[in-house]
Amino acid sequence: MSGCSSISYYAQAIRGHLALTMAGEPVDSFIANKGTQDGLRNKLILSRQARRFASERLGLPTGDAFKDYVALDRPWVVVNLVAVPEFSLQPHQWCYPVLGCQAYRGYFHLESARREEQHFRAEGYDTFIGGVTAYSTLGWFDDPLHSAFTNLADDRMVALMFHELAHRVVYIKGDTAFNESFATAVELEGLKLWLTKQGDTSAFGQALTRLELRNRTHALVETASTDLEQLYQQQGALSESHLREHKQRIFEELNVAYERLLANGSGGREGPFGAPPVAFNNARIALFTQYNQHVPAFRQLLKQSSYDFPAFYRAVESLSRQPDKQRRQALQDLSERFEENF
Repeated sequence: MSGCSSISYYAQAIRGHLALTMAGEPVDSFIANKGTQDGLRNKLILSRQARRFASERLGLPTGDAFKDYVALDRPWVVVNLVAVPEFSLQPHQWCYPVLGCQAYRGYFHLESARREEQHFRAEGYDTFIGGVTAYSTLGWFDDPLHSAFTNLADDRMVALMFHELAHRVVYIKGDTAFNESFATAVELEGLKLWLTKQGDTSAFGQALTRLELRNRTHALVETASTDLEQLYQQQGALSESHLREHKQRIFEELNVAYERLLANGSGGREGPFGAPPVAFNNARIALFTQYNQHVPAFRQLLKQSSYDFPAFYRAVESLSRQPDKQRRQALQDLSERFEENF
């Protein structure tokens, strides 16, 4: 990116976050206000309970996060752009001061993301723009609760709070898959404990169904990714038209498998990628992988830590300090030892 476009990006990010935080008002004030609708009040009371549970049971550093509430004028707080070369599964990396490099870039305005997307499309990249329900500033700021949270079902809102708070525990510059998979693992295991404590057998059953569907979808994506990687390794030996034809065929087969998975399950027609058919491309595959690639490894590490969350976090921090190659191998070893037992 040029210097001017970088300055423009940081300006919109700073303006967007400041506008979000400045619009916040204390959750307690909304709860006490007689004009607050009962549905929102109940969600805010739930958020307060979940925040306390995150601190006391999961050992998460809550700080002053989620103490304020903001009503958004849109269903998402930011949109993320992912861009991946036409014949690769390695996403473009955007690098920032302090945060290091990430495999996506967030925008507070959809139009800005689409303008940036056009630059990558002109260079032949596969792209994807997706609405993001929440993001974390890693403890640098007091992230507010907002309506993108409270519009979710109760268990999903609580799980998302756990996910975002987990980012305050550990963060590796340049390793999106590590960061997001760790937060997803905390989200899943935290939700299990939360629902057990609540005695909500209905929500627990729904969570089990969603988890099974996510895991089976991940297996389908892994198979497609393996086929794509083998195909892309043949660049130079095959013509670009031949590569495109085979690439499209792999995505069509993934769509068929995904649709069959949803049709045979009990989770309805909505899966991790929404309802089929899905406009699969390298960017959508790469983004899904970032959030799920190492989840079994982290869940296994938590199990080895006897479900002692502070001990688990120390183990994760120790793992994060290992060199990249050694860390990836350790995660692979942990994944191979993991046995599903949600």
